[in-house]
This record gives sequence, structure tokens and C-alpha cells, in this order.
Amino acid sequence: MPRTYVIIPTYNEAENIEGLLKAILNLKIEGLVPVVVDDNSPDGTGQIAQKIPGVKTIIRTKDRGRGRAGIEAFKFALKEGADYIIEMDADFSHHPKYIPDLLKHIQNHDVVLGSRFVPGGKDIDRSFIRQIVTKFAQTYIKLVLGLKVKDPTSGYRCFRRKVLAALPLEQMISVGPPIVSEILYNVKLNGFSIYETPIVFEDRTRGETKLNLAVLLKTLWLVLKFRLIYK
Repeated sequence: MPRTYVIIPTYNEAENIEGLLKAILNLKIEGLVPVVVDDNSPDGTGQIAQKIPGVKTIIRTKDRGRGRAGIEAFKFALKEGADYIIEMDADFSHHPKYIPDLLKHIQNHDVVLGSRFVPGGKDIDRSFIRQIVTKFAQTYIKLVLGLKVKDPTSGYRCFRRKVLAALPLEQMISVGPPIVSEILYNVKLNGFSIYETPIVFEDRTRGETKLNLAVLLKTLWLVLKFRLIYK
């Protein structure tokens, strides 16, 4: 039976994490292991996760950040022998109910993205300004990196083991959210196949978003840097 590790980077998600983990475990998928990689959240997110049976928890106290946490979790999953690795957010914007669909399509592709912008997908409950910013960022990323996917900023995705094993994880430079684009660009450069399956993305109802103007501007700069670094 294949082993699937569900990677969930967290910071101050105490209001969401227990419900999310229980929803994942309630899928009753054999070989499915949730992994919470927490940046030592002051609100006790990591400690909540540690108390839930069937969940692996990594609490990080150094070199923190969304990008660093994701890389550490990927390396952990590879070391543990995972066959498939799913990455998702902790705030229910990425609903666990789509995990079976990701696993269905990964049988025929190297990477599967949960996509808001393919037929059947939606991006709801977000302000008009946020939607405009998202569209601009996605158009920019696709043009600069030459990505052909509809939703290049989706952080809800499933990888075959061989994909992450082939990527230069140790060399990646993103400390924060731009890691999503950095990894996807390297997937493209390595010639792996990418498939998009529809999801409905709902903005968080609990907790605070980690995205702001500073993060967006840094992302736009780093995308240019990816193009120069990786050949």
C-alpha cells in the first residue's frame, strides 16, 4: 500500500489545526499520514497537533519561514519513505475532501495541482482587490517563468516521490511563500508532467492571513531571481 504524507506548514493556526487534522484522518485512506511542521507558534499550534494520534509533528525553532518549513517537511517525508507527498494550507482554504481526487490523478501524472482556475474550480469569499492582486501575480509568474498551468500559485498539490527527490531542495532560496513558485518552476525545468484538478478555494474564516503587500513584492522580485538562478 502506498504511503502518502500530507505536509501542513503552520504558524498560529490553533483555531484550525485540530479540525483540519481530524477531517484528514476521517478520510480513512490507508497509508495516509498528516505531518504538521510548525514554526514554534506562540498560540500552541504544534502542541495541539502533538496530542492527536496518527499525526507526526515537527516543531521548528530555527531558520523559520514558510519556505524553510516546507523544504524540511519534504525532506522528512522522503526520509520516511513516502511514495506521495501532498502539501496544503492549514486554514481550510484547502479542504481535505479533495485529497482523494489528488491521489486519483497522481497515478497518471508526476504532479497534481488543486486548481481554482480550471473548469469546476472556484475562488470565493475574497475581496475584489484580493482577486485582482491574485490575477496579476499569476499572470506575472506565468510570463516570467514560462509556466503553462492555470493556477501557478496553488499551494495545494501532490507530488510523486521521484519529483521531490530530483529537485535541488537544499539550494532553494525562498524563506517564505514564494517557495510555491520556486518548486513549480523546478518541476517544469526537470520535465515532469503537471495536471490540474478543480478545487473550490474558500478564504479563511478563522485566524489571520500571512499575506501582505511586502510578501507580494518580495514574491515578484524572487520570481525574477528564479529565472536567473535556475537554467
